[in-house]
Amino acid sequence: MKLRKVMIIGVGNVGSTTAYTLVNRGFCEEIALVDLNKDLAYGHGQDLLDAAAYRQNMIKVSLRESTDCADIDIAVITVTSGLAQKSRAEELTGTSKIMANLIPSMMKSGFKGIFLIATNPCDAITYQVWKLSGLPRHRVIGTGVWLDTVRLRRLLGEQMDIGPQSIDAFIVGEHGDSQFPVWSHSSVYGINLNDLESKKIDFNDIGLKAKNKGFEIVKYKHCTEYGIASTIAEICQHIFTNSHRALALSCVLDGEYGYKDLAIGVPAILDQHGIKKVIELDFNDNEKKLFTNSVDIVKGYIDHISL
Repeated sequence: MKLRKVMIIGVGNVGSTTAYTLVNRGFCEEIALVDLNKDLAYGHGQDLLDAAAYRQNMIKVSLRESTDCADIDIAVITVTSGLAQKSRAEELTGTSKIMANLIPSMMKSGFKGIFLIATNPCDAITYQVWKLSGLPRHRVIGTGVWLDTVRLRRLLGEQMDIGPQSIDAFIVGEHGDSQFPVWSHSSVYGINLNDLESKKIDFNDIGLKAKNKGFEIVKYKHCTEYGIASTIAEICQHIFTNSHRALALSCVLDGEYGYKDLAIGVPAILDQHGIKKVIELDFNDNEKKLFTNSVDIVKGYIDHISL
């Protein structure tokens, strides 16, 4: 059996918590840590090996250079420029420079796997990685709005006293301020949310809270880590298990929704090769306008990336 290997590039709060989440889920056999801070990577590696010792299966935690990637199945990019930022958009300049060096060197070293991007601004960086790598679009995926979607379902579930796993609702668009819930396709076991006993719920307020939840968390603890780490681990697990689950991910479009040559958050089916299919939702007129606005914002970010 081929061993399943995940490389995590950047082992700060998000990268290290992702590694810990992967260890606890136990579905891959090797977790490779990459970071410019070798002491930090070593410390996390030893700590993770202690955690892995409690698993029934064997899990290897290794320290690598990013160019030691030819045997890696999924390369998770969590690295950032390390500068204090006020918004996702302001991260673009520094982070895109890192990608301009990182991705070509990995491809020259024989990387043949799937890139999973959690670095912000996620959609623009996902697009940049796709362009720099030359890989087919189904093998370059951004975490996109899946965590935002999970937050939306959680908040709805709390209001309606329903488990979030029973709620079928998606956020689409930019992983940022222009994202929006697709209320026209939101339901619980086929019953539209608007038809349930939920008239007292302010759906606009729920959508706004889901969008701003990350900023709220950062306000109180100065970072987010557990939610996004679980998001990354879930995406990896669906790829390795060939689940054919639909998640709201940052996907490179090629005619879907009438757009191409950009990455943006839309529902997509995952399989062992990455994105099997982008699901095209039938937006209502207002949702079409909101999506167009979100596309324009992402295009604006992309225009500032040197490729």
